[in-house]
Amino acid sequence: MEQQNNISCIIVDDESIARDVIANHLSKINNIDIVASCSNAIDAFNYLNKHKIDLVFLDINMPEISGISFAKSINKDIKIIFTTAYRDYAVEGGFELQAVDYLLKPISFNRLLQAVTAYFDTYTTANSTKATILEQHNFMFVRADRRMIKVDFASILYIESYSDYIKIHLENETIVTRETISAIEAKLPSDAFLRIHRSFIIALKSITSFTNEEVTINKTSLTISRSYKKDVLKVLEKF
Repeated sequence: MEQQNNISCIIVDDESIARDVIANHLSKINNIDIVASCSNAIDAFNYLNKHKIDLVFLDINMPEISGISFAKSINKDIKIIFTTAYRDYAVEGGFELQAVDYLLKPISFNRLLQAVTAYFDTYTTANSTKATILEQHNFMFVRADRRMIKVDFASILYIESYSDYIKIHLENETIVTRETISAIEAKLPSDAFLRIHRSFIIALKSITSFTNEEVTINKTSLTISRSYKKDVLKVLEKF
């Protein structure tokens, strides 16, 4: 079995209750190690000078040195998830500094999980690690309209790729995101979804009918490409 690399993180917040909430949430997520919890930016900076870490949960509004100033001073390889009680701070910190995400307090477990998932999807290449995080969930998050949107696997009909974005066709709506179709494919359970073309992934449960050349989902016909045909038909003929 391939060994999975844990992500090391620190929590930086001047409020002890806020640090405890984040730590409690993170304790429920696999592959995340909290290596330090700091009440101010100076302690955090000193820790980072001596240790290598991957991710910082960073409060923006702190005395002496703000989270934004601290973020500008550290190694750019260290990724940041901002936390704050103030929406205006969140917008400034989260978008101008290109943070992984920003979390408005009070922080729920589901919202924190969404941010951690975004980190793994964007900054790690270990699909087995991402799968471990999501193994007990039947959904994924995708970025659309400057926010992360939850997509239940059961609601997906098919996924369609264009030149620089994809459309996720659901039962009641369509979500557009700039992720690649291969990145989305890596998030999907392989026993429920099937790549039939470089531009199409289908949900097996949604198939209305199929031939050797195409799959129909509701009234939409999707072409099975020559390069995928052998593997696709092998799966479909089992039904």
